[in-house]
Amino acid sequence: MDLSGRRALVTGAGRRVGRAIALGLANAGCDLAIHYHGAREGAETTARDVRAAGRRAAVLPADLADAAAARALADRAAAELGGLDILVNSAGIMVRQRVEDVTPDSWDATLDLNLRAYFFVAQGAIRHLRPARGRIVNLADVAGFEPWPEYVPHNVSKAGVVMLTQGLARAFAPEVTVNAVAPGAVLLPDEWDNATREHFARTTPLGRLGSPDDVVKAVRYLLEGGDYVTGTTLVVDGGRLIR
Repeated sequence: MDLSGRRALVTGAGRRVGRAIALGLANAGCDLAIHYHGAREGAETTARDVRAAGRRAAVLPADLADAAAARALADRAAAELGGLDILVNSAGIMVRQRVEDVTPDSWDATLDLNLRAYFFVAQGAIRHLRPARGRIVNLADVAGFEPWPEYVPHNVSKAGVVMLTQGLARAFAPEVTVNAVAPGAVLLPDEWDNATREHFARTTPLGRLGSPDDVVKAVRYLLEGGDYVTGTTLVVDGGRLIR
């Protein structure tokens, strides 16, 4: 897929990796629908940067934990951009909780945003993506492949994204490819101290932390070069899963 002139919806594009993906796609020539929920200021900044790159930008607020809002988001994006070619599901939360402290509400908050929303955004997007022979990329996580005792709901949600990616790839073939990127230590939680960051770098086989640009490059490969790739999860973790 040549990205020049393509129209992309990126969820969670007001901060962190979602913002980096939106800007990476704008620099590749895409017009952007920038979704946010809590990060309005960040989304507006992303939109300004997209426009500075010479591309169109629409800012779309929505609470994707609401399935109806998630399902309607692609229609709103297509209306703003005149169609839709690409969906990147990247909105999510990562909550640290001991198993003993997880409540039904906190469990649902993680699963509803990190997994259920991806399904309903994609469900709403498919009628636009099929005629465009478009692409979907979901943001998974290495947490979907290895257990983290203080992040069990997050583990489950991201493991679900891996299977969701496979299921949607089968359902949407041959017109639409559906893949995922599973980042490792590319943007650690803000509250983690320097000793923790140094430990992660030291215990990563490639000997360093990653960056959001590593994720952007993976997303761009799946969009631009992955014409014969669907249903796969590309792990971008410096080798942590093989350590």
